[in-house]
Amino acid sequence: MMQAMDADFNVVAEMRRPSIAAVQDEKRGMATYKGDMDTASTEIGSDSTNSTEPTKEELKMLRRVSGSINWQMMTITFIEFCERFSYYGTTAVFVNFIQQPRPFGSRTGNIQPNAACLAAMGSMEACMQPGGLGQDQRAATGLVMFNQFWAYIMPLVGGYLADSYLGRFMTIQWSILAAMIGHIILICSSLPSVMDNPSSAMGCFAVGLVIMGVSTGGFKSNISPLLAEQIKQTRPEVITLASGERVIKDPQVTISRVFLYFYMMINFGSLAGGIGMVYAERYIGFWLSYALPTFMFFFAPLVLMACKKHYVLAKPTGSVTSKAFALLRLASKGKWSPNPVRTYKNMQTEGFWDDVKPSRLGASAPAWMNDIDDEWVDQVARGFNACKVFCWLPLYWRKLLYILFNLSALY
Repeated sequence: MMQAMDADFNVVAEMRRPSIAAVQDEKRGMATYKGDMDTASTEIGSDSTNSTEPTKEELKMLRRVSGSINWQMMTITFIEFCERFSYYGTTAVFVNFIQQPRPFGSRTGNIQPNAACLAAMGSMEACMQPGGLGQDQRAATGLVMFNQFWAYIMPLVGGYLADSYLGRFMTIQWSILAAMIGHIILICSSLPSVMDNPSSAMGCFAVGLVIMGVSTGGFKSNISPLLAEQIKQTRPEVITLASGERVIKDPQVTISRVFLYFYMMINFGSLAGGIGMVYAERYIGFWLSYALPTFMFFFAPLVLMACKKHYVLAKPTGSVTSKAFALLRLASKGKWSPNPVRTYKNMQTEGFWDDVKPSRLGASAPAWMNDIDDEWVDQVARGFNACKVFCWLPLYWRKLLYILFNLSALY
């Protein structure tokens, strides 16, 4: 039994070897190369003159280290921090803004722990609860769920526009512009004079919510690929460190390392925005809870424009999604039937995907299949088969049903 456990531990340790090696290399670099991690990373990255492609034996024996993380990558992680701060900073106060009424004597929705509010509202608990529009729980739940649903759907559109027309950089810029417009509309909905008419404030808030969802879709679907594009190395290389040790500089380790910083900034932004804006609504008002994230997000386009000439920017090459659905449409041609059971069986035949492979179609293949091979068709087939599991997610999450139910209750 102990031998089996030791074997399992050895397997786990071997699986973790690349990541552990990267951390150890950073520590060794901090201790050996003048205590400066950036200097150590530069040394690793600048040793390309002695780098060679690893052999099979070297891939097994040599430890893997990360390449250098340049300042361009860190600016993108800062942009992600600004976006997450703005998103979670605003969404953290949505429920109180929609559902709870303004405390007596408050124009901005902040708390009123005084005798006048206590006499008017009958309890100090009501005076200590920040609120805005005073709508019911159904309205709050419906709009908050819609915001989540909208934010998860729109990245499909944002990714398509970036791949087919605008490119990632321009899509992110236009998304930031839309986000700024949405944030400004949210600020307008929280102004005291607008909140005096809850129906108008609710309409203004809903418009801002829709625009912010569009911006989230364009931003979130492209910021991660933009970060990955900054890693120029694509194949592992054998290099020699200053200590004389031969290691493999692995781009996968570099990607893992830079995305650890990326997700760290996501968590920092979400935490700072979510907690800070709750205090802002409580003691100042909702206008500040919407204004501070807007101000923070304003840094994102400035950084992008200042660093544009230093980024690696890929041109749009066409959407893989559109080609995949075009391939599905071609494969399902002639297999549709008024009977859904018959349609399903026709699409489950053994040669469903084989019939649309370029090697099978030959000269009759459409023009958009010029850059497609049989292996790509197999990958699309596996992708569509894997997507079947998503058909059960609405039954599990039930979010769409909640959205429809709560939004219908508003009317």
